[in-house]
Amino acid sequence: MSSIDKEKVIDCLNHIMEVEFSGVVRYSHYALMVFGHNRIPICSWLRSQAKESLMHADQAGEHITTLEGHPSLKIGKLLETHKHSINDILNESLEHELEGLETYKTLLKLVEGKSVYLEEYAREMIQEEEMHIAEVKKMLRAPK
Repeated sequence: MSSIDKEKVIDCLNHIMEVEFSGVVRYSHYALMVFGHNRIPICSWLRSQAKESLMHADQAGEHITTLEGHPSLKIGKLLETHKHSINDILNESLEHELEGLETYKTLLKLVEGKSVYLEEYAREMIQEEEMHIAEVKKMLRAPK
């Protein structure tokens, strides 16, 4: 691991933690704001996203401490738009997932060919984020 820039990798992992922590808050809030006929399945999905974001933040924190770094206590940007239609929530979720994808891609660039375990972690998270993005995009498509 001596070939990675530990400081840059730790900074990137801290940014990942902050983005994931904002996902916990964001998805928890969205679940509270859903109303209408599809409330139960949508709330369930949003709460599962919040739990997954917490798990992802924890994973990033574990990598930070493995690298002898200090995990951040910050939470990424949170924007209250006061728009709570399902489409608005899904569009904001899509924006959040795209930000997460970019942070993991940044990590991959920092560790590629230098650390197998961090490279595999980054690739796995990129795959998960891409799958989330695809799922949200499907949810936003109108049935034909």
